[in-house]
Parts: sequence; structure tokens; C-alpha cells
Amino acid sequence: MVLKGTELRQTVDIPHWGEDAVMIVRPITDGEFMSVQKVMFGDVTMDDKAEPFKDITMAEIADKEKLVKRMAEANLPTKYGDFILIAYKSIIDPDEHVALVLGDISGEEPVLVRVHSECLTGDVFGSLRCDCGDQIAMAMQAIAEEGRGVFLYMRQEGRGIGLHNKIAAYALQDEGMDTVEANESLGFPADLRDYGIGAQILVDLGLGDIRLLTNNPRKVVGVDGYGLRVVETLPLIVSPNPINRRYLETKQQKLGHLLELEKTAKQEP
Repeated sequence: MVLKGTELRQTVDIPHWGEDAVMIVRPITDGEFMSVQKVMFGDVTMDDKAEPFKDITMAEIADKEKLVKRMAEANLPTKYGDFILIAYKSIIDPDEHVALVLGDISGEEPVLVRVHSECLTGDVFGSLRCDCGDQIAMAMQAIAEEGRGVFLYMRQEGRGIGLHNKIAAYALQDEGMDTVEANESLGFPADLRDYGIGAQILVDLGLGDIRLLTNNPRKVVGVDGYGLRVVETLPLIVSPNPINRRYLETKQQKLGHLLELEKTAKQEP
């Protein structure tokens, strides 16, 4: 592992691409590192422009290689029903993800799926700053009512910027910035999430055609492919509260989320 400039470089063994593949990641604060940005070939100490370095996109690798490993599984009884909990790891980053599977998801009938990015504050602590915790409940309930489906929980905290940076972004929002402005002020794009690993997990579960629970058109593009086909999208509309209304308006206006806030505004007293 070599820190070169502002990048961390680590040699990784990706089958069929050679043992000299070099994984490039962007650092964030406090010594943590974000998701893979690109993969190149050559020695980790070499300059980007020096031969035989050759950039290769993660999409190109994921198209040919299986980048996820199924690590363990167990029963998980919940208030929504009895799920099978399956843990996954990626071979290209340290994150661990989990899939909760309900019922028989084999066969050609499209499967109801929710791909949910981790939000510690909303998922665990019931934060009113976002709609994440409510979306978990709605998605799990929808899968339970369907009788079959997959809830995929991806470790992509803070739309990919990590927990510490998300809290720093919260502080900037407290000073008046919106969620996009805060991320960009910290030097990050508005949304850094990557759904390629999630798509490979769904393929590993045997899925083909899926019905996706999402308000985010970008997520449809992210998971469509890799042998998957999104045949229908179903919204998860959470009524805003006075604290998260601006956050939801920003997601709708700047990130293209389909939240129907105009309808909910008319319904409010």
C-alpha cells in the first residue's frame, strides 16, 4: 500500500486482469479512505502517465469479474417477517454489506428490491434531518406484504462521503447550506455512491428482472445492467417534517429525486 500525493494505491489481485492491478482510492479525513476511483496496471509507485500504466474503469472490471463474496448467512426474524440475512464483502474495498431475503426469490417473476445506503443517524437514531429510517420501515413492510423480496443494505454512509464527513456536512447545514452545498464545500460531489457492487450482490442472489423501490432515477441507472433489468420502479414517499423539508426539497430540485413534495404540501394543514 502506497500513499502517492492525495491517492492511496494498493496492489490487488483481480482474476484475469493480472496481479499487478493497482487500486486507486481517494482519501477522506482521519485516515479513512473512500471507495475505489479507478484501477490501473503497473507498479504502485509509478507515475500515472508512465507506461505500462493503463486506466481501466470499475464498470469494465465488474462486467467481466465477480467482485463480491458471500461470507455468511443466518435466519433473521423481524417484526416484518422471517428473513435470511446474508453478509457480503467486496474484493476491492473493506466495506461489508448485507442482503435480507424474504421468501422464494427464484424463478422468472420480477422480484421486489430495495437498495438502501447506510444512514446511521436516520436508520439507528431516528434522526428527523432525513427520511432514511422511514424508508427502511416502508420498504421492509412492502416486501413483507409482497411475501418475497430483497432488502439490500449498502455501507455507503452519507451518500458515500463517510460518517465523519456527513457530520461535518450537518454542521455546515446548521449554518445555512443545503445538503448539496455542504458536500461540495467539503470537496465532494453531491452524491458519491456506486451501485455496481450492489448490483453484483443482487445477481449473486439469482435475480434478473427486479421491481425497484426507489425515488432516485440515478439508482435505476446504477443497478440496471450486470445481468439485471429494472422492469418497474415504485416510490417510497415519506411525508416531510419541518426539520427535513428543506433537505427533501434539495434532493428533489438538485438531485432529481421524485418526492412529490408539491402534493404533500397541499395535504399539510
